[in-house]
Amino acid sequence: MADSNASLPASWSRIMIPWVEPVIDGGRWPIKRVQHEPVTVRAALVVDGHDLIAAEIAYGLEGDDTTHTVPLEATGNDTYEATFTPTQLGRYTYQVRAWLDRFGTWQDQFERRVQGGSPAEEIASELQDGANLLRRTATHTDHEGVAADLRAAADAFENGDTDQALNPELTTIMRAHAPRDMEIRSETYGVRVDPRQAREAAWYEFFPRSAGPADAHGTLDDAAKLLPRIREMGFDVVYLPPVHPIGETNRKGKDNAPSAEPGDVGSPWAIGGFLEDGTRGGHKSVHPELGGLDAFDRFVEAANDVDLDVAIDIAFQCSPDHPYIEEHPEWFYQRPDGSIRYAENPPKKYEDVHPLNFECDDWQALWMELKSVFEFWIERGVTTFRVDNPHTKVIPFWTWCLRELRKDTPELVVLAEAFARPNTMYSLAKLGYNNSYTYFTWRNTKEELQEYARELFHTEKAEYYRPNFWPNTPDILHDELAHGGRPKHMTRFVLAATMSPVYGVYGPPYEHVDNRQHPDREEYMQNEKYELRTWNWNDPTSLQPFMTRVNRIRRHNPALQQMRNIQFLKTRNDQIIAYVKWSDDNVILVVVSLDPHYEQFGQLVASPYDLHMPGADRLRVYDLLNEAAYEWDGHEHYLHLKPEQPAHIFRVESNYRP
Repeated sequence: MADSNASLPASWSRIMIPWVEPVIDGGRWPIKRVQHEPVTVRAALVVDGHDLIAAEIAYGLEGDDTTHTVPLEATGNDTYEATFTPTQLGRYTYQVRAWLDRFGTWQDQFERRVQGGSPAEEIASELQDGANLLRRTATHTDHEGVAADLRAAADAFENGDTDQALNPELTTIMRAHAPRDMEIRSETYGVRVDPRQAREAAWYEFFPRSAGPADAHGTLDDAAKLLPRIREMGFDVVYLPPVHPIGETNRKGKDNAPSAEPGDVGSPWAIGGFLEDGTRGGHKSVHPELGGLDAFDRFVEAANDVDLDVAIDIAFQCSPDHPYIEEHPEWFYQRPDGSIRYAENPPKKYEDVHPLNFECDDWQALWMELKSVFEFWIERGVTTFRVDNPHTKVIPFWTWCLRELRKDTPELVVLAEAFARPNTMYSLAKLGYNNSYTYFTWRNTKEELQEYARELFHTEKAEYYRPNFWPNTPDILHDELAHGGRPKHMTRFVLAATMSPVYGVYGPPYEHVDNRQHPDREEYMQNEKYELRTWNWNDPTSLQPFMTRVNRIRRHNPALQQMRNIQFLKTRNDQIIAYVKWSDDNVILVVVSLDPHYEQFGQLVASPYDLHMPGADRLRVYDLLNEAAYEWDGHEHYLHLKPEQPAHIFRVESNYRP
């Protein structure tokens, strides 16, 4: 006969942990924070009967033997909460630990007996039970001073000291030192802690080859002269498209023409070409006409001098002139005739680039080489990267590569240029990308903007997906900008810069309101991807002063540096959108007209409570963008927005009384 006890558990606990949050996919992926950004953990803890539960969060930096703890506090309905703050870059872990609070349970029941007028002999009996718990803990603890205090307290219990029995300090001591009966532990979950720039940064993109004199190919030294101006405009990251040699074979002409004319400079994304000495350079080289590696090093140094981070483009594709083609043809897709396939997305063809085959027989060597591309530029002082089309490369490569890079470079920040299906974009964020391009460019109505912001900032996605809002890119000139002119450029800039704490702009055409759209594509005419452009960097009619002011407002107001704190307000006009963001006593209200052509009037429906100023009799709102102050009473406030002044960024001041 089979042993009937064989199926019994070896150990068990009366406590259950039904759920813990925040947790991504059951703990498969870490949540994301930046240095000194709190992590608030909530958990459901359930036990039979009326016993009390003691619980804590145990957390620490991965690889560090030190474990820190913070008590979980009951918030009602069997839910507990605690907050800890990671201070170092890298990966932290956290775990929920819960056990029966024997002494707390005894103390709770004892207090009710005393208040209920239980007879003296019953009180004495209960005091003896409490004393027994104290003596058990005194025997258990390694802290002799605590043990002595507990023995003294037990003596007091046995002498009938009810006041000592209800001492809250004794409760705290017992919770810290008593045996953890029925302890249960959750799975261990992760937190990846990034530099602050991963959560809040303004990116500025430009082509350094267009930084030179008119009609001449600029160098990185020419581009470095623009860095103080970019910093003065309030940007934090200067992003350069690929700086590598550009292939000559099958080079594209202006406006993506299939063939180049003499003097055409080609697309920087056709990586791999000839250096000054006649050899071939690829992903670890700089285009000779940009000045080579020495000029790049000078550019990085100049950027650091003005407190700008340099981001460069990582595009894992090769022109026909790339050294990989000759040295490692096995890394590419082969046609039946043995030739190397070029990139295509039928019916589109890209004869100037060849995609890499991440599944080739020699994939280990290929993966190691591509990781070394990041490492090469990290050694030259670059720790911020924008990755071109990561969703077209195998996901396991990114999971491995980014994890390995962060072992030595936890300050790494990587932006995914992935205009892909939502689950693909979210998956890239989970596996290690810090930021991602978004659908912001195509969200233009009030309803679209509000719905999209709620999805990104008010759901679980905010735990791992950090949106980087770009109103334009070299690849994208949306109809809204093409047909909305200067007013729409202003409003889209305000929306990008205030809805998300991380945003970027393809700078020169944006500040110069170049809204000439290609007749066949949603992109710029005379696209800078394929030709040199000349910009008047000091044009007094440009949007430079406006952009500078918006960035200054971002920098001086902590409310605009947060991601999850956006709340939309009602306006009695669907052409006007309004939202409030707050951080402690800093409250910012943004009001934007979505109509670039006509004046818009309406009412903002918002009480002092809605504006996070409860109890205020009257509000003073100061328009930081247009330098004007208003006094508001009641719950409805008049709005008037013009195409030439299409937005307000108000600082709301509380308890204003004349």
